[in-house]
Amino acid sequence: MRIPSPRSGLARTLGYGLAALLAPALIAGCGPAEPGAAGSAAPGTPTVSSSSSSPSRSSASSAPWSGSTAPGPAGSSPSLPSPPSPDRTSSTPTPGVSSTPTAAPTGSSTPAPAPPPAGGPTSIVYRTASGGRTVALTFDDGPSQYTGQVLDLLARYGAHATFCQIGPQATARPAAVKRVLAEGHRLCDHTVHHPQPMHTLSHDRQVYEITAAKDMIAKAGGPGTAVPWFRAPGGDFGAENRLIAVQNGMRPLGWSVDTRDWSRPGVASIVADVQHNLRPGGVVLMHDGGGDRSQTVAALGQLLPWLVAHGYTFDFPAV
Repeated sequence: MRIPSPRSGLARTLGYGLAALLAPALIAGCGPAEPGAAGSAAPGTPTVSSSSSSPSRSSASSAPWSGSTAPGPAGSSPSLPSPPSPDRTSSTPTPGVSSTPTAAPTGSSTPAPAPPPAGGPTSIVYRTASGGRTVALTFDDGPSQYTGQVLDLLARYGAHATFCQIGPQATARPAAVKRVLAEGHRLCDHTVHHPQPMHTLSHDRQVYEITAAKDMIAKAGGPGTAVPWFRAPGGDFGAENRLIAVQNGMRPLGWSVDTRDWSRPGVASIVADVQHNLRPGGVVLMHDGGGDRSQTVAALGQLLPWLVAHGYTFDFPAV
């Protein structure tokens, strides 16, 4: 077939008509495809979306993680695997102890470490070092004006205890820290600001709360001061803060009997809690700081002779 010359009127007419017919299809092909339109995936066909068009996702390493918690012994805080008994930890902050951070790092520039293996040095201690008919008395949130009274009672019965101290409290009362050590007792790190819940804090903030408190306590105690344990406020241990503690030479310390003396339930209640729930090798939680501890002092005065009469000797927690 002979194609008319471009100069002929017939050719121009045919060209214009063809363009008019093709224009709508060309324009439609330039726009976004509607669902089910030509060129889109057929139902049931897998599609791959680019990262630039997908919703933003937070990095797994940018947020703190925590180990799963299992019920601890009777009267204990949430914890990692240990004696199977009901959990009684309260999330109520300890009275008199600030949970508001001051001069602490904000955010986290350091990736969280990998989870520690189950068991081993990162596992939480719930028993005495020696076992048998022993008990480990522990006192949190001090030192305070009540620490001296606690020490007087312990000395009267030849008892030893572990004091889990708040960093700034130790800085404010170095004489009390030195007396604790001089009389044969031991020290435990209980953070800088007593934050609750602790395991939700950024990695850097948890590092600060643990390491800065240890430094404050050691400085108050003087050269050679050892701080063998770390106790998370409210027993809020996560895999991350347990690992930080171990990396800084401390074993996570829990308890098997919670007297709840911080709530001031009455002297009789504090005494009964220990008498009913203590088992050989147990760790008892009491407080020598964080508020009015007159009930604790009075209860301790009754518990010490009861423990002696029932054949208990005094030990430190396992390390």
